[in-house]
Amino acid sequence: MKKNKVIAIIVLVSLLISILANKNSVSANDIQEGIAKKIIRFHCLANSDSESDQALKLKVKDKVVQNMQFLLRDSSNIEESRLILIDNMQYIENLAKEVINENGYSYSVSVSLEETYFPTKMYGDMIFPAGKYEALRIQIGKSEGKNWWCVLFPSLCFIDATLNIVPDESKQKLETILTVDEYNALLSGTSKIKIKFKFLELFNIFK
Repeated sequence: MKKNKVIAIIVLVSLLISILANKNSVSANDIQEGIAKKIIRFHCLANSDSESDQALKLKVKDKVVQNMQFLLRDSSNIEESRLILIDNMQYIENLAKEVINENGYSYSVSVSLEETYFPTKMYGDMIFPAGKYEALRIQIGKSEGKNWWCVLFPSLCFIDATLNIVPDESKQKLETILTVDEYNALLSGTSKIKIKFKFLELFNIFK
């Protein structure tokens, strides 16, 4: 009898969580779309997963990010940033080619500013929800290797690798262009994932 009550409680809790998840799904989509309308991501794809190609990808990334941060330093919104990137597409391509040639490779380079789908991505102590985002994409050679990404506007392309957190200065820039709900969603993503795992662990105890 006691076992049946426990099972009934678990079923009820599961049902309530499912109902709440469905109710919040529209809100979650709205938040993702709201974030996507205000940021530009950066996506660099390596030729392959070989150690040398992956190292080359990071060198290209470093060069492009360094120069783009300088060009975008005074930009205050996504529209202005988009125009700057469009005006400098050939310059960005030349930067990537320069790095590739300097390292002894002859890979082709494709540079574009386009809307692309990203899965849920953890960046330092922030989690960006899955969905479509505008992104500056650099595809090296066959672009069949692992990719590297960050947020180009506002600049979140440098994190403290030791602490694995996004610097406060970068967070402040992001906070100024997002709503409170959008910004908090990026910070609370990790906590929500941990809660889900804790619930699953609790559920397994009663199996």
